[in-house]
Amino acid sequence: MTFATVRKLAAGLPGVEEGTMYGAQALKLGGRFLACMATNKAAEPGTLVVAVGFDQRDALIEEQPEVYYLKDHYLDYPCVLVRLARIDREALGGLLREARQFVETQVKTKARRKRTRPGRRSASAARYGSRRSGRPE
Repeated sequence: MTFATVRKLAAGLPGVEEGTMYGAQALKLGGRFLACMATNKAAEPGTLVVAVGFDQRDALIEEQPEVYYLKDHYLDYPCVLVRLARIDREALGGLLREARQFVETQVKTKARRKRTRPGRRSASAARYGSRRSGRPE
C-alpha cells in the first residue's frame, strides 16, 4: 500500500486536505496534522504516522504489533506508526476516520479552552493596574 491509497481513503472525509509535513506527503484537518509518511530515520520504510490518542495508540500496538508500532522519537506525540504493507484497506480507512475525529476533538477542545480562559492583562497593565487607561487604579 502507498500514500496514494491513503489519499484515496481520506478523500471522502470532511475537511481533510492534502499537504506536506517535514517534506513528506501529508493529510491535514484545518491545517493540523492528521497523517503523513514517516521521515524520521528510526521509522521503518513504508511507515505512515497517524494522529491518535495515547490510549488508542497503546491498544492498537497491543492488539496488532505486526501492523502498529512506536519508536522513541514518537513517544511524546499522540500518534501511532503504521506499516502500510501490513494493514488492509478497511482497517486503514477506519483508522483515518478515527484520526479525523481525534484531531477535530483536539481543535474543538483547544478553541473551548481559549474562549473560557480569563482575559490576560498585558505586562504594562498588570504593572500599572488599569486595563484601559494604563494608569494606576
